[in-house]
Amino acid sequence: MTRDLDPSTGSPDPSVLVTARDLIAEVAQYPIPVILDVRWQLGDPDGRRHYFGGHIPGAQFVDLSTALAAAPGTNLGRHPLPAPEDFEDAMRRVGVNDADSVVIYDDVGGTSAARAWWLLRWAGKEDVRLLDGGLKAWIAAGGDLAVGPGNPVERGDFSFDLDHMRTVTLEEAADWPDRGVLLDVRAAERYAGRSEPVDKRAGHIPGARNLPTTDFLDDRGRFLPADEIRALFAEAGVTHGADTVVYCGSGIHATHALAAMEIAGLQAGRLFPGSWSQWSSDRTRPIAVGEEPGR
Repeated sequence: MTRDLDPSTGSPDPSVLVTARDLIAEVAQYPIPVILDVRWQLGDPDGRRHYFGGHIPGAQFVDLSTALAAAPGTNLGRHPLPAPEDFEDAMRRVGVNDADSVVIYDDVGGTSAARAWWLLRWAGKEDVRLLDGGLKAWIAAGGDLAVGPGNPVERGDFSFDLDHMRTVTLEEAADWPDRGVLLDVRAAERYAGRSEPVDKRAGHIPGARNLPTTDFLDDRGRFLPADEIRALFAEAGVTHGADTVVYCGSGIHATHALAAMEIAGLQAGRLFPGSWSQWSSDRTRPIAVGEEPGR
């Protein structure tokens, strides 16, 4: 699905992002959106502790590793997609209904919150947005914080309607550089093979181009204007109409880049869920190192 580009390129796309000031206004009215806190980052998975220390009032904590991913496996990667019935249940437990508007945030520029955004879109929910700038933007806008475990909510009626976002398999990812653009959105040092903090081998999928998803953020952790994001994608060969597959380390940060594509008004890309964690675990798969795609 391709969203219409917001005509004001200096403002967040209202179909993908909501500003902190707008969210503060929304929660003062009825019905209020369901707010999900998805704090997680590589090397610091204890988001629940951070949530207890301070969160947006009314927000429900969602554990990325258990609610937004299936159990890891060498043949599927570190964060496989959850089974539809498991994801449906996880969203019902935090009070998501089919009719609800949902807003998701983290404290790392949306790079983990985007996983929940993508999964909800994958499951057919249209009214789901990322808080631009996350918790830091909320605090900067004067928003209050609550502490502790949060208030219990009634179980929601959210229903999963499969495959509104596209994915590719390991085999399809291998062939994708011959069909379209394969985009690696990890940090440049991981792409080049100079550093690999978690996966079995260092480097990238041969033919993949590199564009770190953090490049789409400003120094406050907010998305750049749409025209600047489009320019970054264009430099990596991703233009409107390009059939693009995106991957990262384990399928988390890639969803952030897919959100950036929609903000930029580009054709929706496809996710390679297993990403580098799945590819590098298969010793039969070749790897490329260095700054260039390699084949």
